[in-house]
Order: sequence, then C-alpha cells, then structure tokens
Amino acid sequence: MWNYLFGGSASSKDAPKKAIIGLREQINMLTKKQNHLYTQIDEQDALARKFISSDKTKARNALKRKKLLDSEAMKITSQIEALENQLRSIESANLNLETMKAMKAGASAMKQIHGGITVDKVDQTMDDIREQAEISEEISEAISRSYPTDGIDEDELEDELEALEQEQLDDKLLNSGTKTSAAPVSLPDAPNTSIREDKHEAVEEEDEDEKALKALQAEMGL
Repeated sequence: MWNYLFGGSASSKDAPKKAIIGLREQINMLTKKQNHLYTQIDEQDALARKFISSDKTKARNALKRKKLLDSEAMKITSQIEALENQLRSIESANLNLETMKAMKAGASAMKQIHGGITVDKVDQTMDDIREQAEISEEISEAISRSYPTDGIDEDELEDELEALEQEQLDDKLLNSGTKTSAAPVSLPDAPNTSIREDKHEAVEEEDEDEKALKALQAEMGL
C-alpha cells in the first residue's frame, strides 16, 4: 500500500479499483442467482400446497426440493454478505489511501510555498515594514508643516491685508454708485459787524498811530 501511495507501478495503483469492480460484479451475479432460487422456492411451495390433499407423494417431493433450494439460497446469502464486507473494507481502505494522497499533496504544496521562508525572515520583514511606515509618517508631517516666515512682520502684514480689503470694499461701493454721506461740519457764527465796518475801524486805528508818531517827532525836534 505504501508503494502505491508514494509512487508504485501503474498496475498496483489500479489494483484497488479492479478489486472493487470485481466484487461488485460478483455480488450482482449472486444476487440474480439468489432471486432465481427464491422464485423456484415459491413454485415448490405452491406445488406442495396444491398436492397436499390429493397426492401426498408429490407434495412431499415438492417440499424436499424446496428445502434443497432454501439451503442453496442460504449459502448464496452468506457468500453475498462476505463479499459485501470485503467490498466495504476495500472501499474504506481505498478512501483512506486517497485521503493520504491528498494530504501528501497538500503537505508538498505547503512546503513549496514556505520554501525559503523562516520565522526570523518574517519578523525582519515586519520590522522593515513598521520602520518604513514610521519614516513615511515623519516625511508627511515634515511636508505638511508651514515654511518659516523670517524677516516678515506679521502685524504689518495684517495691516496691509486690512488696507487691501478696505480698498476693494471702496471700489465696490464706487462701482455700485453708493456714496457715503459726509459728516456735517460745524462752522463758526458769522460776525455781527460787516466787513466794511471792520475795514473802517482799521483805517481809524492807523490814523491815530500816525498822529502819535508825528507828535513824538515834534517833541524831539526832528
């Protein structure tokens, strides 16, 4: 059996199948023979019943033939049972053999798949994967960080931004024809005297000054 499992001759590999086929054929032949005997037994039983009253000799002979047929039928039944037991054993052994062949093929496939792979190599590969994943994460964080703004005043930048926004807002208001109302300017009250009166008073003051200057010159003998 082991030669068949692990590679034997072609004839040895076909032996179980041939044995199974032969046993089934023999069982079928014996079963047909057995059925024929049962038919003959029924016929002899019918004759015995027929002649039991009219001809006891014929009835007795029919019963003898029936018993002989019964004995032969019992032998065939024993043969059929023996062949069936042997058939079941061979089929079970052949099933086990086919199962072992499948398991052997599976083991060979697994060995081929795992060829060159060890636990240490798997652990090393997983470590490499984790290391590369960490490096990738660090690179992503470095790329996502904003660039430094050396030499740029953030407050000044915000002021310019607000100025641009205000300029755009003013342009929109002008384009839409919207004008802002100017705040009223408070002016001082107009003087009660007219401009002409002020001019006259200025002339009078100038004449008085001129007179005082001339009087001073006279006193000094100039």
